Amino acid sequence: MKAIAFTQSLPIDHSDALQEIELPIPTPEAHDIRVAVSAISVNPVDAKVRNSALPETGEPRVLGYDAVGIVDAVGSAVTRFQPGDRVWYAGNVARQGSNAEFQLVDERIASLAPKSLSDTQAAALPLTAITAWELLFDRLELGMGDTQGKSLLVIGAAGGVGSILVQLAKQLTDITVIGTASRPESQAWVTSLGADAVIDHHQPLDQALKVAGFDGVDMVISLNQTDHHFEAIVEALKPQGKLALIDDPELIDVRKLKMKSLSLHWELMFTRPLFTTDDLAKQHDLLTEVAAMVDDGRLITTLGEVLGPINAENLKRAHALIESNRTIGKLVLEGF
Repeated sequence: MKAIAFTQSLPIDHSDALQEIELPIPTPEAHDIRVAVSAISVNPVDAKVRNSALPETGEPRVLGYDAVGIVDAVGSAVTRFQPGDRVWYAGNVARQGSNAEFQLVDERIASLAPKSLSDTQAAALPLTAITAWELLFDRLELGMGDTQGKSLLVIGAAGGVGSILVQLAKQLTDITVIGTASRPESQAWVTSLGADAVIDHHQPLDQALKVAGFDGVDMVISLNQTDHHFEAIVEALKPQGKLALIDDPELIDVRKLKMKSLSLHWELMFTRPLFTTDDLAKQHDLLTEVAAMVDDGRLITTLGEVLGPINAENLKRAHALIESNRTIGKLVLEGF
């Protein structure tokens, strides 16, 4: 099968940063479905892994943690799917990824894809939807419908995670959502997704909040540059507030959270599949719920741009755009 892989960590403008190779078609294990990949999207984690994680034993490593495709074969213990089903998923960072014609995925972290979306529209959503859902309901433990009067600041709201998180928060809770975005087009995007207010994160956050009419917020979800904003986050959070993050900041002084009794919550959507946790199937359940919300018209795709077919050249372009930190929505590739 065709696949795009890397064998050493190289700058994305290097000719060998990503290479097109041939690999054997994999055989499903007990809980695996084998998916013929139709479309993929590219996330910051793709670039992070390419930059920092050397392939084990020198074998080529296939990236890709968002996909839509058709089930081609199933393992002996699979009960949720059968060949011919159209599925979406974000996979497992410890296994070969979706930048290949065929991929093995545990059935407990996949679901049927939304019927109302094209392959490119659907491929934009799985990883970010899982991340956003787990941030809101597993890490911050928001109750659905009991958040009236509470406020949430989302730093980096125009990106992939922010784009679906704003929608989920507005659809499933009563919380007031303030998003951050720095450019007019990204601010307009966040507003269109339902944010109650948008502020510029190039300005001091605590001051920008006050200008927008907020003396403070109950919760902050920081999606990028947490170390850069940390002092302002601590200042902006109300006593007994909560901070959740997904990025890999430089060292932050968590002692500064003590005076206000602030709590810190970290989210990695790969934790469940990496450790095969007892609640692994919650990712199947939440993707099923997100698909239903999409088909009911309650959520829209966060697709930003389709970059063409799945090949090394287009994936290099996607990685470069991701590393620029200036994307709106998700970057998607379709077909081989």
